[in-house]
Amino acid sequence: MKIGIDARAAKWYRGTGIGTYTYQLINCLNRIDNINNYLLFTPDNSKYTIPLKNNFKINSISKKMGENFWNEINIPNILEHKDIELYHIPQNGVGLPYDKKCNFIITLHDVIPYKMPETVSDRYLKIFSEQIPMTVSQCDGIITVSNHSKKDIIEAFNFPEDKIYVTHLAAEDIYKPLNKNLSKDIIKKHYFIDNDFILYVGGFSPRKNIIGLIESFSKVLHSYKKNLLLVIAGKKGKSYDTYKKRVEQLNISDKVIFPGFISIDHLPYLYNASELFVYPSFYEGFGLPPIEAMSCGVPVIGSNCTSVPEVLGNSGLLVDPNNIDELSNSILKILNDKNLKENLIVSGLMRSSELSWEKTAKQTLSAYNKTLNC
Repeated sequence: MKIGIDARAAKWYRGTGIGTYTYQLINCLNRIDNINNYLLFTPDNSKYTIPLKNNFKINSISKKMGENFWNEINIPNILEHKDIELYHIPQNGVGLPYDKKCNFIITLHDVIPYKMPETVSDRYLKIFSEQIPMTVSQCDGIITVSNHSKKDIIEAFNFPEDKIYVTHLAAEDIYKPLNKNLSKDIIKKHYFIDNDFILYVGGFSPRKNIIGLIESFSKVLHSYKKNLLLVIAGKKGKSYDTYKKRVEQLNISDKVIFPGFISIDHLPYLYNASELFVYPSFYEGFGLPPIEAMSCGVPVIGSNCTSVPEVLGNSGLLVDPNNIDELSNSILKILNDKNLKENLIVSGLMRSSELSWEKTAKQTLSAYNKTLNC
């Protein structure tokens, strides 16, 4: 096969879900595939840290767009005069060319703008509403990241079920158990966090239920007598002021830390330094942070809805994200029950080991084959 991949996200959004997905997909396809030929479309002057094999070539996109998909979502004529049989867009189809010169496949991670439009930016909602239906209609196949997302895509677009391929995601190799004291020292040095802490890592969208997490943590503090912090890590979106205000209203400003976006160099240490990881999201297409936490040997609490139970399996405590008392009680249960904590650590490590980027790449190759041969 002659395959083109839009590789911009691997450069621009490294450290986010879509950036990690694109980077690791290319990394593992490069590792396992010696047969098919690949053309990677990258931003100008991009340098890959991956040593690419001879069947992988780079094509720089010379159109000046700034470092953002949303400035110019389509790149006209990108495939002209390119000998490609299949073109893959990993970032929800954003950037699919106007003219169809070959088979198209996209990775559509979720349909959150349809399910929870109030939780996404006006810009993204407009793009999704106006562009994605047309993009989906051009596709010969769709890859998605969970069975739950597959079901939602079928409902939203009436796309043929047999042309939607599920490829679960995985934690990167950097996420593994590390020395806890060393991890705490590094986090203290860089972020001045000097107590035991509960951790959340992810976006700041309202669908992530950070308000519910803050309110649950406030209840925990009434019962838990040891020093304890809540660390809410991630790029501070427009909802940040709302979260900060709620923390102030609850009079726990000295107990809640917003360190901002954490680089992938420090993120494994942040996970390892935490006591437990909480992910009370209302909606996820997959959700990488819980798997990253499990891979680091950290017990996880996740919501019992959308794709989160599919991702965690029986290896985390699942709670109703709308139930503040249930979430706070689950946090206390793990903090106070050493056996439960150890069992969750072991089962989490086992679950995370079942998922790998190599498996994702092999399933993606299968989707490419089926798309070209159906």
